[in-house]
This record gives sequence, C-alpha cells and structure tokens, in this order.
Amino acid sequence: MAAVNKIALNSPSRQSPSELETAIAGALFDLESNTQDLKATLRPLQFTSAREVEVGHGKKAIVIFVPVPLLQGFHKIQQRLTRELEKKFSDRHVLFVAQRRILPRPKRSVNSRSNQTQKRPRSRTLTAVHDSILTDLVYPVEIVGKRIRTKEDGSKTLKVILDEKEKGGVDHRLDAYGEVYRRLTGRNVAFEFPQSGAEY
Repeated sequence: MAAVNKIALNSPSRQSPSELETAIAGALFDLESNTQDLKATLRPLQFTSAREVEVGHGKKAIVIFVPVPLLQGFHKIQQRLTRELEKKFSDRHVLFVAQRRILPRPKRSVNSRSNQTQKRPRSRTLTAVHDSILTDLVYPVEIVGKRIRTKEDGSKTLKVILDEKEKGGVDHRLDAYGEVYRRLTGRNVAFEFPQSGAEY
C-alpha cells in the first residue's frame, strides 16, 4: 500500500500503524495524487506518528508529529493542508508538531552512567523543546508575548499573547491548542489576544 510511504522510515509506527495513522497516511496520499497544486510539495513530506487528544466540549484534535527537517515543507502548505484534512476528519482539529527529543541534563559526577561526549545542544533542552512545541501548535499565528502567572498554591500558568491580525481564523481553536499543549508538556497555558491599545 503506497499510503504507508507517508509514514517516515525510522518511525516505529511504520511497521504497525494505528487506525488513525493509516487514515492520515491515506488522506495525505489522496491529496498528493488528486490535487495538482499540492502534488510537488507533498511528495517528499512524511510524518512519524499521530495522536488523538480530547479537547473538551466533545471535540477532539489530531496531533500529527513530523520530522524536524520536514517541518519547513509542512509550513509552506500548512493552512491549505489543515483545511483539507479537517474536511476529511470532520469535527476534529488538525495540528502539526515537530517530533523533537529532550536530552537529559548532563550529570556532574565522574561515575555517572551517561557518557555524553558532546555538549547538549540548546535546542534539546526541556525549555527549548516546550517553546518550540508552542510555536508549532499556533503556526502560522505569531506569538507576540508570554507571561508566567504563579498562583498562591504554587501552580503556574503560562499566558501566551497571539498576534491580533489572525484573531478571526484561530479564535475557535484556542481550547484545542491549550489542551494539546497540556497533554504534551504537562503545563497549563492560556491563549489570548492583546486588548487594543494595550502596551507590552
């Protein structure tokens, strides 16, 4: 089945894809075969896995994980691709997130088990990966500000301010963004748009 080629070779899902991953692979293959203007851009693109997340109010979101090197390719056609996939998977939001790895903090002791010969790249730290996930989720909307609000009980909520120009297009997706981010990172996030005239 040619649709399986849309799942990346090094992905564990390639051997035994779930029902959802098979459906997404099929949908991407159909779009590549039947839509002339997407054909060239879609051909090299693959995804590593997919997950369905409950986002409340009886709605679900499909999170499609893509290899980091292919993320730019997905960004080129992301708005169109999201629209097409949401038609096929009605009643569900479709979100694309790069599959990143978090490397553990290097140990200081001499006899620690992990012999990391290389310095850990900044992009593999927990904070950098969580920031990148946030950016991927809201793409193509730009993040114009962030604040961390700490409550009295010590719980933290990240407030993310999005670019007002995109408000009409993503207003209905904010709950999905927040819930998916919480599921992936364990952190609470609240999205909002700047009040007109407010200075940041």
